[in-house]
Amino acid sequence: MRTPMDHETVIESALKAAEISYERPKPGAFLVKLPGHHKLQTMTWLSLSDQALHVEAFFCRQPDENHAEFYRWLLTKNGAMYGVHFALDDVGDVHLVGRLPLDAISEAEIDRLLGCVLTYADEWFDRALELGFATSIRREWEWRVKRGESLANLRAFESFINRTGPTG
Repeated sequence: MRTPMDHETVIESALKAAEISYERPKPGAFLVKLPGHHKLQTMTWLSLSDQALHVEAFFCRQPDENHAEFYRWLLTKNGAMYGVHFALDDVGDVHLVGRLPLDAISEAEIDRLLGCVLTYADEWFDRALELGFATSIRREWEWRVKRGESLANLRAFESFINRTGPTG
């Protein structure tokens, strides 16, 4: 049977092998920085308890609009996900959360789990923003165009900017 220190050693070894940036704010806890393309970074907590390794990553804040479609879309994703799922916190913000039994902790499983968090957060981020924040994105686009500001970080939304409604 592994000790908590052994679990921490395995997690740290996995993070170092994957060359992932992380901090150790307290014993049994790792704050991992997963770099992405659409969602530039996903900060992910790996926290050991007596029973499991808990995983939690912020995905996005609660939507401004189109709530039913936004949450429906998230729920349709949950059924096909590995290791984590979408969940809401008490203010309505969306997180990816999961739990791994202590006896399942291995370098390969940590790598797989973090790979899933990164994939889900990065690949689905733009669509979530389109569904829940379309009006804000359009306003920001218009404001930047009027002032000659950079549109660089909004380019992912260019294809839907001129469509009507949050889903086109």
